Amino acid sequence: MGMLQEFKEFAVKGNAMDLAVGVIIGGAFGKIVDSIVGDLIMPVISRIVGKLDFSNLLIVLGDNPNNLTTLADLKKAGIAVFAYGSFLTILVNFIILAFIIFLMIKQMNRLRPKEVLAPAPSAPVTPEDVLLLREIRDALNK
Repeated sequence: MGMLQEFKEFAVKGNAMDLAVGVIIGGAFGKIVDSIVGDLIMPVISRIVGKLDFSNLLIVLGDNPNNLTTLADLKKAGIAVFAYGSFLTILVNFIILAFIIFLMIKQMNRLRPKEVLAPAPSAPVTPEDVLLLREIRDALNK
């Protein structure tokens, strides 16, 4: 019964719930970034570079008797390919995602109130009776 209670406390703690929300939002955010890359950025890059389809940038590693050219056809035929175009798409995806997260964190830091440093505490005031005792001690030492 103790372990069940510990698990219940862990599951409903703020950290576990925050993590769950972060994973869900991260998954949705990943889909948005995939769309930005696949539907907006990669077509522009392909147009600039010369109408390349990055998904079909590949090197055929196996025998290709039917001279298939698309990645989907080659995979369907079971022919080994080095699909670096897919990697380029994922790499651009990562760079864009990292940049967006950087901008978000930078904006959050800008909106966060600046911490005001408290002045260093001054030396505590010595009580008057201690001062008198010190004077007496100093007078006796003379």
